[in-house]
Amino acid sequence: MIKILTPDFVFEDERGTLVQLVHEGYNQINVVTSKAGVIRGNHCHRLNREGFYVVEGSFTVNVHKGNEKASHTFKKGDMFLIEPEVMHSFIYLEDTTLIGFYDKGVELPDGTKDIIPEDNG
Repeated sequence: MIKILTPDFVFEDERGTLVQLVHEGYNQINVVTSKAGVIRGNHCHRLNREGFYVVEGSFTVNVHKGNEKASHTFKKGDMFLIEPEVMHSFIYLEDTTLIGFYDKGVELPDGTKDIIPEDNG
């Protein structure tokens, strides 16, 4: 349900580092900051593949689809992808900054959003 990714390109020298996350295939990119102890997500996307790159911090992602469940902890430098229709929630273990990228974009042409909240009923 979660696919571990690697950046397309990394260059490092005495001046610093350039990390090219992706060079094609994504239409929306977000920078997300979250405080330690916060829980975010609790939803899935019907159409979008959603990728993440962790700039700073750490968090645990709980995912499920049908009866299949998994939990992964990610930290600075990790990169991963969540496929459509996989419910996901993020539990932030420390203050965190990450980059989120969607292949289609959350705002759909008809004005609705590709965000399906968790049914806790």
